[in-house]
Amino acid sequence: MAPATGDDAPDSDRASDAASRPPVAAALDELDDGLAESVASSLAGRSDVVAVGVPLALLPPILAARDETTGGSWRVACRPGAVEPLARALVLGTAVAEAVATGSLELRTAADLGPRSGALGGARTCFASADRVDAVAGPASARTLVTEETPERVAAAGRAVRDRFASATPATVGMPARSRLLATAAETLDDRFATDLAAALDALPYGALGRSGDLTDRTLLVALAARHDHLLWDLRRWISGETQPAGGAREGDDGTRREAARVGVAAGQDLTDDRRRLVRRGLIEAIKVPVGDGRPRLRLRAVDDALLRATPTEVLSVLRGRFALPVDEDGRVESPPGSDGRRPVWERTRRGKN
Repeated sequence: MAPATGDDAPDSDRASDAASRPPVAAALDELDDGLAESVASSLAGRSDVVAVGVPLALLPPILAARDETTGGSWRVACRPGAVEPLARALVLGTAVAEAVATGSLELRTAADLGPRSGALGGARTCFASADRVDAVAGPASARTLVTEETPERVAAAGRAVRDRFASATPATVGMPARSRLLATAAETLDDRFATDLAAALDALPYGALGRSGDLTDRTLLVALAARHDHLLWDLRRWISGETQPAGGAREGDDGTRREAARVGVAAGQDLTDDRRRLVRRGLIEAIKVPVGDGRPRLRLRAVDDALLRATPTEVLSVLRGRFALPVDEDGRVESPPGSDGRRPVWERTRRGKN
């Protein structure tokens, strides 16, 4: 029987689906598109911006505006709980980390923004620069951006925003910067994998993948590695941040810099379930190969024709199509489309030998 969908789905199923939504996707779903566009357009081109009370959902339009602006200093203080999800958000997390690493953004967070100044009209989210202040106002169902440009009021509101930012705490994004992620991918795996990953990340919406459910960001990374026959051991080293780009960890002697260089995407052992799900669905295989002394290691290899032929930007679509197919009680797809189970074992293992 096909699973119930839409209005036919039980309340428990819909609640489960909602609970499994990535935090970034859930936050963006609740954001009004008009407000996001207003924030992006109002901030673009402003050389110095101080923002306070920023929720997770407004980080994408802030990044978009910052990309269109050169120079200046942007300081952003987020609401409590807005930064932590970035450590589990591959696309948005690496983008925010990149902006912080390059100095485009100074990111902070605060447990308490303190009393709301009358100069801000009680607004929780505000953006201030030299000649204007914008505030998010209105009921939750109809948020809008209001602007103040009267010099006296801008001066008072700007001071209140800067005071709020000064009281906030510097925040750490638990993801590597995008450029660092790609540099370590090229070093630990190879340039082909790094190129595929860069194209996939550039094409993915910020809320496309999370850490829950059968198809996660780690599933995508395992599938991309399998397209290039990489060892699971190497993928684990890279994904856990155990390697750094040449010179990255040796620039300076302060512990903070070295610790930042070790930030990874996830724990290496977390890849096991994702690998098994891809194997059961006939997308990849894991072949034991001898590598020096010790136990054999697993080489990942894509065996699904659609996965092999797909461009990097199409890989996620292929995965979603395969993961939508019904599976048996062991999680296996019967006669997976695109697989070639009739190849002799020596053909399947030949490319994996070193």
